[in-house]
Amino acid sequence: MTEMQTGQLISLALYFILMLGIGFYAWKKSTDSSEGYLLGGRQLPPAVAALSAGASDMSGWLLLGLPGALYATGLVEAWIGIGLFVGALVNWIVVAPRLREQTEKLGNALTIPEFLANRFPNQALTLRVVSAIIIVVFFAVYTAAGLVGGGKLFETSFAGFVGDIGMSDYMTGIWLTAGVVLAYTMIGGFLAVSLTDFVQGCIMVVALVLMPIVVLSSDGGIGAAAEAVRSVDPLFLDITKGLTLVGFLSAVTWGLGYFGQPHIIVRFMAVRSVAEVSKARNIGMTWMGVSLLGAIGVGIAGRAYVEQQGMVIDDPETIFIVLAQLLFHPLITGFLLAALLAAIMSTISSQLLVSSSSLTEDFYRLFLRRNASEREAVNVGRLSVLLVSLVAIWIASDPESEVLGLVSNAWAGFGAAFGPLILLSLTWNRMNGAGAVAGLVTGAAVVIGWIAMGWNSDFMGGPGIYEIIPGFLAALMAIIAVSLMTKPRDNPALESTPNNPTA
Repeated sequence: MTEMQTGQLISLALYFILMLGIGFYAWKKSTDSSEGYLLGGRQLPPAVAALSAGASDMSGWLLLGLPGALYATGLVEAWIGIGLFVGALVNWIVVAPRLREQTEKLGNALTIPEFLANRFPNQALTLRVVSAIIIVVFFAVYTAAGLVGGGKLFETSFAGFVGDIGMSDYMTGIWLTAGVVLAYTMIGGFLAVSLTDFVQGCIMVVALVLMPIVVLSSDGGIGAAAEAVRSVDPLFLDITKGLTLVGFLSAVTWGLGYFGQPHIIVRFMAVRSVAEVSKARNIGMTWMGVSLLGAIGVGIAGRAYVEQQGMVIDDPETIFIVLAQLLFHPLITGFLLAALLAAIMSTISSQLLVSSSSLTEDFYRLFLRRNASEREAVNVGRLSVLLVSLVAIWIASDPESEVLGLVSNAWAGFGAAFGPLILLSLTWNRMNGAGAVAGLVTGAAVVIGWIAMGWNSDFMGGPGIYEIIPGFLAALMAIIAVSLMTKPRDNPALESTPNNPTA
């Protein structure tokens, strides 16, 4: 093993130990009941809720995908980040306070499917089952995508590390990533996931601020970097380069997906109080803004450095890893790789826990053991985490699979199926259960059909349209039309809620 690999391994080992220690702490604090295991007892401090939502959202996309896109194409790719920032801000303003209040008032719901069932009791069973199936299936694929990232990280950084034990570097990375995430998620539940997300979010933002500063100071500063990238493409720093209306909409409408991402909006349900949501929002949006600017800086500065050094990078998405290995001491490189692993693990753990909560609350307690004790429900939740992770490991075991390509599809699927449903259920009292079912099914069906027809890559001979646009609009129209054509409402409890933000 080289000195570089040894230093990286030491840093990653310390990171793994820290994550496991947090899991043990959370196990002692919050796993006596389903509410404690699945929502941390609804006692998350604003800073923890904010960074947990951000870290579980961004995943490896923030350190790999976005810098890679900017490295390859230029500043025009920043529109995706802008759309996500605006979508996240609206999510905190519109969804967060309402969801925190209504999930507690309407039956103390612990999952999104349970909230929908309590909000629309006439369609409770249908909503719980359909939405839980969508969550478990899509998150198994989502989790697999994260594990692929962990496998490729280990394969790139520690080639040959496992020797002759009969396992590839890639699979070793998958099992190590899954093993640590499983340990702290199964042991400590939601509190462990949220606290580790907080730490991981701090590591990520430090890495994203540090990397472009070091790169730009290493060879001539901002002016030299700008000159280097313009020598490749005079419009490299032009944010409107080649931008069409369809391309603009397909980029910025990524933000619509926020309203329907269960692993993100469940954080809103766990904030200590509605009054603290605004504080959490300010912290979360500051973190997100700095992180996105850092990711953009990594992509642009990385391209400048590569051009100045006369290097060739085969895969633009590895620019963060390449720069970490070239410019830093092995121990610092290990810290930077830990930041990348943190981005991956924070999302995996959140997705596993949301899948587990749906299997426990929306299947086991609904159909098998309605009177299950709190301890039994917590143990079933732990078993569910294990089962979903094993399925994800199986999907991720083929490094040539197209799992990573499905991430954008899964984001669109969740955004179209749940986004309009969550927004209108919190803001429009005229909505009813029939409309909720119609929106859930329509959103998912349109996204799947759009992808199947290939219209996300080529639409009527022109550029493709991101599937979340037609899916979101179709679901929105379905909810409104069906609700207006059927009986006014099926939950009078909302009318008597004195502090209901939707009133």
